[in-house]
Amino acid sequence: MKSVLASALALALATPAAAQDAVTVIHAGTLIADPARAPLRGATVVVRGKTIESVQSGFVDVPGARVVDLRSATVMPGLIDSHVHLNGNPDDRLQARLQASSRDHEDYAFTALIQARRTLLAGFTTVRDLGNDPRLIFSLRDSINAGELAGPTIVAAGRGIAISGGHHDQRTGRNRDLTAMAYKQDINNTCDGADDCRRAVREQVALGADVIKFAASGGVLSNVAAGLAQQMMPDEMKAIVDTARMFNRRVASHAHGVDGVNAALRAGVDSVEHGTFTNDESFRLYRQTGAWYVPTLLAPAAALADGQRGALTPAQFEKARAAAGNAEKSFARAIREGVKIAFGTDTSVSPHGRNAEEFALMVRNGMQPAAAIKSATIDAATLLGLESRAGSIAPGKDADIIAVDGDPFANIRELESVDFVMKHGRVHKLAGKRQLTEVD
Repeated sequence: MKSVLASALALALATPAAAQDAVTVIHAGTLIADPARAPLRGATVVVRGKTIESVQSGFVDVPGARVVDLRSATVMPGLIDSHVHLNGNPDDRLQARLQASSRDHEDYAFTALIQARRTLLAGFTTVRDLGNDPRLIFSLRDSINAGELAGPTIVAAGRGIAISGGHHDQRTGRNRDLTAMAYKQDINNTCDGADDCRRAVREQVALGADVIKFAASGGVLSNVAAGLAQQMMPDEMKAIVDTARMFNRRVASHAHGVDGVNAALRAGVDSVEHGTFTNDESFRLYRQTGAWYVPTLLAPAAALADGQRGALTPAQFEKARAAAGNAEKSFARAIREGVKIAFGTDTSVSPHGRNAEEFALMVRNGMQPAAAIKSATIDAATLLGLESRAGSIAPGKDADIIAVDGDPFANIRELESVDFVMKHGRVHKLAGKRQLTEVD
């Protein structure tokens, strides 16, 4: 793993024009090309520009190609996190609250860029951001996706849609002056009644949303003492889903309480985020609708820890205690019930760059390592509608490739220490060290 030819560094520093046609050969000791199939021993991945050209048995030499020697490593597709918030900084939640009144748009934008780079260097080459300032996240998405900045490919929702006073309402829990200022801002993500919720979807699409996200239930970190049960009416949820479909957008629903989970599933969402409380009806609906479950097991544990150290308000801490442990119970049953599961962490509640710690929680609660890896590659790519580009190492797909020293099928925590990261043919991390590229 540590023996990497110097030409790989030349690739990392190549000009955009040269990188467009550059050929890179990756010699993989073990290759997990398709996480649904058995690994290959001793294989070569040929990358031309941003795209995977071929996968071949043995260590193949291509004349004139740059070579990355990973013969002692396990090479696999870049990971996908289906639920993040790139501008959130959980490193010190108390300090963040104190600084909130002094931070401006530019501060949050630079924070999001830093978190995006941390995420990429952790091996996550694609993320779905499910709640952020629209202008911030869409600008960051477009710059990264255009190759102008280093970071994961971003699928973005803009602001999550909420009912007045619900989770994602930017005005809740503030004093009268801040509430008055919030009302004067162009906050267009709240809606009351089916017609208004149709309007809210159209607003996010107009701003540039790739996916629509709404809050069916209360949320842990919204500073309102209203619990975690259902808060949005069934006709409002159905209006959101139907309107999103008209714009060819998929729909993700934040839902903790079982009534919110089930109502979102009945409304026809593509994925339920968190799904903390469930019952027999929940799993019947998952199977009936084919919806994905995105468990975000890291989030309740991180929120509870924040509450225990005094970093949450009383309203938030009460909800964190209510959620603690129940997400893992629902996850364990979802495995037994055969529910479709896509990897997601809700990172920003937990620290950025540590997304892969979710894998250990998944395995501890009954998922096989191979299935956990599949949930963060093929399955997450399918949920995001990117299965033709991401999720496996195959000809024609984006050259999003990572490597670890050990065997993640034997020890899933190997994914917490990614040593090599290639995104769209550019090497961003080599032998565990960040490599500067022309977009850094």
